[in-house]
Amino acid sequence: MRQQPPLARLLVSAALAALLAGGLGGCQTMSDLTGSLATKTEPSPQADPQRAAEIYGDRYRSNPKDANAALAYGQALRANGQRAQVVAVLEQATIANAGNKAVLAAYGRALADNGDFQQAFDVLSRAHSPDNPDWRILSVQGTALDQMGRNDEARRYYASALKIVPGEPSVLSNLGLSYMLTKDLPKAEGALRQAYASTRADARVRQNLALVIGLQGRFSEAEGIVKADLPPEEAAANVAYLKEMLKGRDVPRNGRATIPVAARGE
Repeated sequence: MRQQPPLARLLVSAALAALLAGGLGGCQTMSDLTGSLATKTEPSPQADPQRAAEIYGDRYRSNPKDANAALAYGQALRANGQRAQVVAVLEQATIANAGNKAVLAAYGRALADNGDFQQAFDVLSRAHSPDNPDWRILSVQGTALDQMGRNDEARRYYASALKIVPGEPSVLSNLGLSYMLTKDLPKAEGALRQAYASTRADARVRQNLALVIGLQGRFSEAEGIVKADLPPEEAAANVAYLKEMLKGRDVPRNGRATIPVAARGE
């Protein structure tokens, strides 16, 4: 079984990074929030991101107009943290493959990863249609709106996604983080608990739930969540990181936390 990543990596997500930084700008990633928008034709990068970027880069350069090659190269670059280059590759791919929904979706996600939220939202709007909506894209559009401070609009997108996939944990997690951004911690906890109850929830959901519980002052409960099912050493590291994230924060008993400016996790 694949080892779950530590809390420090899991909590570097677009909405959460913005929350902890006290703002909505900067270079953040949406991957932890939204999961993959990969298509069935998009190969997965190899375990070594650098090697994958080399292999898929050679394939892309041999035929830059090949949509699948561009998607694979973009995914490999993304895994390698080369966000600006992902945008450049996929921008060219959208020109060479006008109207290709998979390329548009990947380009929109790359723009969001790079902090270009309005452009990401606009591009993603062209990656699906009202008569054939894609819940994954709706969820990413919601996170882009959250980053622009348009939280009520964002929640309407999450609601639309949940009509297509009721109980989808990744969407519920995004909704919870949206409420966390506006410091409505009880609603954030409610959405994250729904996500956590799903058998399809991943470790990111658990860690985000632990954070929102910790922000309400219930640290023992949060500690129990981050330690669940983990080896002792990793559990201890997760608890230490949670303590660091919560250090110095005003978490009164009524759950209305004041989130001061803190350094980004990236």
